[in-house]
Amino acid sequence: MIQRKNENWFRMLFIWRGSVLPKVLPRLILLLILSISIVYFKGKLFEYKIPLNPAPFTLFGIALALFLGFRNNASYDRFWEARKIWGALLNDTRSLARQALTMSGYAEDSKEVSTFINYLIAFTYALKHQLRHTDASVDLTQRLDPVLAQQLDTAKYKPIMLMKAMGNWVQQAKEAGKIDTIVQSAFDDNLNKLSEIVGGCERIASTPIPYSYRVLLHRTVYIYCFLLPFGFVDSLGWMTPIIVTFIAYTFVALEAIADEIEEPFGTEPNDMALNGMCSMIENTLLEMAGKPIIDSPPVKGYTID
Repeated sequence: MIQRKNENWFRMLFIWRGSVLPKVLPRLILLLILSISIVYFKGKLFEYKIPLNPAPFTLFGIALALFLGFRNNASYDRFWEARKIWGALLNDTRSLARQALTMSGYAEDSKEVSTFINYLIAFTYALKHQLRHTDASVDLTQRLDPVLAQQLDTAKYKPIMLMKAMGNWVQQAKEAGKIDTIVQSAFDDNLNKLSEIVGGCERIASTPIPYSYRVLLHRTVYIYCFLLPFGFVDSLGWMTPIIVTFIAYTFVALEAIADEIEEPFGTEPNDMALNGMCSMIENTLLEMAGKPIIDSPPVKGYTID
């Protein structure tokens, strides 16, 4: 995800990175060339005049805009739900770290507490990699015991296995007399919340918007845009290519944005900043444990996640 500082209104007109214009530009150029050809031939196809006028396009455009609005709302709901889940992950990992630091019976700088904090950090990175279908071995090897990291290398659901490791840590602390049943129950409640977070992320990742709905809207948008020049050629003349391309940019870009944020855990410019969130969770837990944090300053006014 590209995260930018607020820009003034004029500079926003020319922003390239982070917009969907690079993705839709080839389609807009194709439509521009088609519009110029239609104007040149005065709306005729093989000497047959296409009898279209702006009126039906105006009415249909309003309906299409409403459908695109519903499509974008559905996609943004998925994006916002994913963001709330990762916000809950930040809160729950902080709660578990606080419990390990202040309620476990171990010293704050003990090896046992450090191990549990590393479990929480590794859990966050493992969840990110599972959602993005990327290799988690480098991040896990840096933060876990080599034996556990090797065991997780072949695991399919690495976050779940790390939750099991955290559960074993709590059970061992109970057997060693470091915590009582009440504290163990408090740990268990927060571990259950982590399980709900994983399940919520998996639900979003495995349940896309119905494909037939996406195909219907996609076809409708492009058929509408490619018929536009025939409807406006008589009334707009040589302004037709410019007006049609601008209208098409609005509709095509809206569809492209909806496609990007529909899968919020990906790596496209407008997907969630999972790298930054993982880094923030790691830093806040390290600071709670009294360890140095790792900063990654933004570059050139924006951050690429």
